[in-house]
Amino acid sequence: MIGEREVKQHDCVRLAGVTTESNRNSASIRRPPEGGWDGLAARIDRWGRDLGFTAIGIAGTSLGDDEAGLVAWLDAGWHGGMDYMARHGVKRARPAELIPGTLRVITARLDYWPAAAAPASEALADRERAYVSRYALGRDYHKVLRGRLARLAARIEDEIGPYAYRVFSDSAPVLEVALAARSGLGWRGKHTLLLSREGGSWFFLGDIYTDLPLPVTVPVSAHCGTCEACIAACPTGAIVAPYRLDARRCISYLTIELAGSIPEELRPLIGNRVYGCDDCQLVCPWNRHAVATSEEDFAAVRHGLDSATLVTLFGWSEADFLKNTEGSAIRRIGHERWLRNIAVALGNAPASAATVAALESRIDDPSALVREHVRWALGRLGRGQSCDQRSRKATIRASS
Repeated sequence: MIGEREVKQHDCVRLAGVTTESNRNSASIRRPPEGGWDGLAARIDRWGRDLGFTAIGIAGTSLGDDEAGLVAWLDAGWHGGMDYMARHGVKRARPAELIPGTLRVITARLDYWPAAAAPASEALADRERAYVSRYALGRDYHKVLRGRLARLAARIEDEIGPYAYRVFSDSAPVLEVALAARSGLGWRGKHTLLLSREGGSWFFLGDIYTDLPLPVTVPVSAHCGTCEACIAACPTGAIVAPYRLDARRCISYLTIELAGSIPEELRPLIGNRVYGCDDCQLVCPWNRHAVATSEEDFAAVRHGLDSATLVTLFGWSEADFLKNTEGSAIRRIGHERWLRNIAVALGNAPASAATVAALESRIDDPSALVREHVRWALGRLGRGQSCDQRSRKATIRASS
């Protein structure tokens, strides 16, 4: 078994911790479920779909090839400043070491494509508008997915009694794509995301680590063929080869994970993408089959983020930001990085009076990070001299 009984709101844990002799004994006398483990697996699939998941799979705990890929990726330094990716070492690829006693991983897919949102192509083409990754237009998926997985785990417990499990929803060192691929939910695309013939890639993945000896589902074959549309479409060349992503160049990393200054040579390539990037998914032929989400939490666009202008979003105070991103995945980057990202996008926008005025309003922002990116943007728009003059005046006022 996985350990002592406890319940944690963050990770949704039952019997998680260290293996004990009493847990081993209880596992050995557990009665087989009605219809055997195959029958339970079929019911788990049905219960998952009843909860809104579009696919359920079951994986074993051996991820040998994926472990080698993880080690090579970390050794190359492609994780950038995401130190947490290396913190647990190879445990990420060894579920039974990460959570002792794990025998199987139940994998789940939840679609998020917001069909009612303004077309992504329109937002990307209008450089005065902000582009927000489609997954972040609605409610924070961590909360939705975690709650849904916890309900599925509880439903299993209702059927068979107490058992060991732990729920993960992109909140811990788990190789979600590798597990999903091994459980038959799809295959890893050349952009490193999971792809499905029935649903493209516009979906979230979640996992339940468990000690139940469930039958594993069969992996599916890959269907990318010779297509490399995602590689060609990446604005910054972050997909350095098929199945190889240098996160340090990825716009999602630069606008979300990176805490400091965005490298100047990459800023012009970011365009108007202020939170994440979807280009590799937007061009993927398999996303012609993407399933529109039926989840209101994902379908409903918050605060007009699918069509908001850069100037409007740049005007948000910290209080506005906290209010407007409540319950959103965007909140995790904080107001400072939000302004940093928008300053870069404004520097890539047409040099209108409104754009320049918005940037000039934050020349003396309290954050050095914001000031740096504002000055870069003004310089790119040909207003660097006025920026320097205002900065000198501010310095003189401060010293007088």
